[in-house]
Amino acid sequence: MEKCRGRIEYALLSVLFILVFRSVSAYAATTGELYTAGATRQMETGKMETVSADRVLSSTAGSGDIESVYKASLNVQKEEVIAGYTNLGIANVTDHLNVRKEADEEAELVGKMTKNAACEIQEIDGPWAHIKSGKVDGYVSTEFLLTGDEAKTRAMQVMRLVATVTTTTLFVREQPNTNSAIITMVPIEEKLDITEGEEDDPWVKIQIDEDEGYVSAEYVTISQELDKAMTLKELQYGEGVSDVRVSLVNYAMQFIGNPYVWGGTSLTKGADCSGYVQSIFRKYGYSLPRTSREQARVGTKISLSNAKPGDLVFYGKGGTVNHVGIYIGNGQIVNASNKRTGIKVSNATYRTPYAVRRILP
Repeated sequence: MEKCRGRIEYALLSVLFILVFRSVSAYAATTGELYTAGATRQMETGKMETVSADRVLSSTAGSGDIESVYKASLNVQKEEVIAGYTNLGIANVTDHLNVRKEADEEAELVGKMTKNAACEIQEIDGPWAHIKSGKVDGYVSTEFLLTGDEAKTRAMQVMRLVATVTTTTLFVREQPNTNSAIITMVPIEEKLDITEGEEDDPWVKIQIDEDEGYVSAEYVTISQELDKAMTLKELQYGEGVSDVRVSLVNYAMQFIGNPYVWGGTSLTKGADCSGYVQSIFRKYGYSLPRTSREQARVGTKISLSNAKPGDLVFYGKGGTVNHVGIYIGNGQIVNASNKRTGIKVSNATYRTPYAVRRILP
């Protein structure tokens, strides 16, 4: 009796397997695709998605539509990733979005997100979202945070193609060949905005302040990136700094995210690097020349290792000064960089400094 029951169960399983296999085979015959264990499929996004056959088969009972079941299975497995974020949030502000330690307007400030900076949303609870962005982990008001499709749309508008340096010192050249003149040198892990080129190209064109140059793709990794939040530590100045220096740097930092305009001197409507510096120092009673080259002749020459917040860091091309930023401490400057990024914070050694000058006493 037991032997007979076993044969019946085996026969029923065999019939079930044949019916399912025929359904899958029929679909494969019409589409030219056969989904087997570990099979891959090229999706519309250009990514290879993998799904196991047992998941497809286990979902087909009673559906009568193998394709819809397959797509549903892929949707379960696939998480859309944009610039490294799976649950994307974008700061929808004109200047800064405060990040606080707790979900309370009076809670301690732990960082700031600039306009269009991105974050990974951990959880949303009423008017507050728990987010992570860069080194910042805290809470922001959902009133000023884009989520869902709105965040994705904004991300596609502001996302940048970036080259991250993977060698100790990278040469930026005037032309895409090793015989071309070197514009400047960039240290490892520095990020450069790409204006032309792709990952498979031998050279990519990058923007560095007002200049453009070429770097070998062999010594960079290329990725789509969005701005991240900044910790308070990243914006600190250090100890033993005069009130005037702290005040000047605080004032200069208010304009991060505002536009870069060649020849401009407006801190709100747009300024170039030297126009930005000139306008900041004018606020504190210092009359500086208009161009970075002229500004580099003012004040006292010092080394970068001795720089204090409020000192000026200059950069050059071909032995001529062509860019300036204000040192803010912690190895960083604030500068009107270029049209793509506007006024921003950069590492003081993001390119080789040409000179450092002290204006403030």
